Amino acid sequence: TSTQKPTRPGPQTNEYADAQLQELVKKLRERANVYKEKLNDPVISSPEASPPASPKKPPPPPKEEKKDEKKDEKKDEKKEEKKEEAEAKPEEDHYCDMLCCKFKKPPLKKYMEYMKLPDTIDSYTDRRYVAWLMLVTIAYNWNCWFIPLRYVFPYQTPSNTIYWLAIDVMCDLCYLCDLIVFQPRVRFIKGGDIISDRAETEKFYRSSMKFRLDVISVFPFDILYFFFGFNPALRANRMLKHNTFFEFNDRLEAIMEKAYIYRVIRTTGYLLFILHINACLYYWASDYEGIGSTRWVYDGEGNMYLRCYYWAVRSLITIGGLAEPQTLFEIIFQLLNYFMGVFVFSSLIGQMRDVIGAATAGQNYFRSCVDNTVSYMNTYSIPKLVQNRVRTWYEYTWDSQGMLDESELLEQMPTKMHLAVAIDVNFAIVNKVDLFKASSFTGECRNGCDTQMIYDMLLRLKSIVYLPGDFVCKKGEIGREMYIIKQGEVQVLGGPDGTKVLVTLRAGAVFGEISLLAAGGGNRRTANVVAHGFANLFILDKKTLNEILVNYPDSEKLLMKKAKVLLKQKGKPPPGPPVQQPRGLASLFGQKQETPKLFKAMLGGKGREGLAKLLQLKKQQETQETQTEKETKPKEEEKKPVQPAAPSAPPAQKEKPQADAKPAVVQRATSKESLIISMTPSPRAGEGEILKVEIKEKEKK
Repeated sequence: TSTQKPTRPGPQTNEYADAQLQELVKKLRERANVYKEKLNDPVISSPEASPPASPKKPPPPPKEEKKDEKKDEKKDEKKEEKKEEAEAKPEEDHYCDMLCCKFKKPPLKKYMEYMKLPDTIDSYTDRRYVAWLMLVTIAYNWNCWFIPLRYVFPYQTPSNTIYWLAIDVMCDLCYLCDLIVFQPRVRFIKGGDIISDRAETEKFYRSSMKFRLDVISVFPFDILYFFFGFNPALRANRMLKHNTFFEFNDRLEAIMEKAYIYRVIRTTGYLLFILHINACLYYWASDYEGIGSTRWVYDGEGNMYLRCYYWAVRSLITIGGLAEPQTLFEIIFQLLNYFMGVFVFSSLIGQMRDVIGAATAGQNYFRSCVDNTVSYMNTYSIPKLVQNRVRTWYEYTWDSQGMLDESELLEQMPTKMHLAVAIDVNFAIVNKVDLFKASSFTGECRNGCDTQMIYDMLLRLKSIVYLPGDFVCKKGEIGREMYIIKQGEVQVLGGPDGTKVLVTLRAGAVFGEISLLAAGGGNRRTANVVAHGFANLFILDKKTLNEILVNYPDSEKLLMKKAKVLLKQKGKPPPGPPVQQPRGLASLFGQKQETPKLFKAMLGGKGREGLAKLLQLKKQQETQETQTEKETKPKEEEKKPVQPAAPSAPPAQKEKPQADAKPAVVQRATSKESLIISMTPSPRAGEGEILKVEIKEKEKK
């Protein structure tokens, strides 16, 4: 029996080990590339964080000191526990039970701390001061409206005097608190500086005219009630606190969103107050002449105040239809009333017109711009479709922003305020741009990028509104701008017909940032970007960025480096299916290189068919050239003059430069030539191989 030798199994490989080794090799290559870039450009910092310094070990303390330290630590721990318990108690105690609900109630101390007045008050920003001014204004209006009413009309009687006095005392307390507590704390400006010293503010207030009027307004002339009775005319000095009333108007308009509404209400109040004073004067004149004594005076029937107010309205507005005055006093009173009515009423109407005009000034400007644009388009016969889009742009821009150009409003502000507004509005969006962040291989936040450069860039951003369907950028265009989506959505289109939605970008997204620092004037757009709806975008162009970077050379160098890194990252092909690794002995040899593209183009196909087509084209070209040569040779011989013999020279030297000058000329007979195609390695490393095509004539036998 013949013995058979056992066959040895082929070499086996571990797929997991191969994958781990390949991953390790990939990481080592990336690390080597990082260090190469670090050597080429020292601006980029090291990708590895420096190890922290190891703390020095203190010498061991003696045993007695250890015991003392342990005791101190225990005492400190007990104190901290007591503090934590004391802090936790108020939060647990302040709960309020109401029906079936239990809710937390803040302690009284917090209310007291919030209500505690500071040493000085900023009248422009402190809302508590505005609330206090409103309370004083209410007291002032009470005195202005009811002191003439109580003095003229018999509404204050002995039975209700106590109620009038109670309200008067409350108003006087408001005046006193304002004089003693609030006004001495108000800050003021001196030489451009805000004075916040309590002693200085008190001194400034006491030296002002406002302090003198406030003192006169609270002077207690009410003491004379004991001598002259309860006469409301003794309180006329309370109407001198008009400075507080106008100050409240200014502060309230400064904090209101729609201040024109309050202006209209205030102007209407002025008109009603003048009519109120006129009604009081008419009743006083009627009482002086005698109630019902003539047809002109009040006859004493109906509600006395409403009848007198009705007469004041018809007289002051010069409606007419009133009874003719009879006596000299009545004639003079009526004439003065007419003159005052014409002047006051016309001034109030003019003020009302200014208030309404200021409230609608923006809307009027918008309408005038739209009308001018429409008339321009009609003059040049612009298509209706374009006109409708222009109107839509105007309407949406005005509704969304309240103005047509935000830069016009911001340019009126100082640069610092403009920068503060731009930081609050745009800094969070610009901070998302990869170009202005740290490099992808560093863990630092803003590695060397100057913050002031970012601020200057924020001031140069332009806001543009795109309508639905508008192209933000088209494929093939030179990219010179960066876009930041402030509001709305845009879609990136691609595919063979350019209508497939590749991705949808929303508010806060950024695209086109690589175009700002691309060399050679910009790179071309690779896809169409279309506004999905109404989109508000910020734009920063390349020219503006270059003007900014002139003052920041270090940031320019860093940004150029980041742009190269981002271009490398975005230029990588998308991850495809994993490539199968060769097994066994095949893994020792490299993969077969792909056929060069130039060689494929010359062949025009696969295998011998492509080469046959190339040879066929060569033959057709040669036959055409031979025919043209035969036709031109006899004509040239006839015209050619006789020339002397040229000096002897080797023919090889004459033919050689001609061959060098025109290496691409194909010689003329198909039967006497051969085509040689070869691939030779390039003399420079990393350039691959060189394709050579040679056409040689066959040697004559």
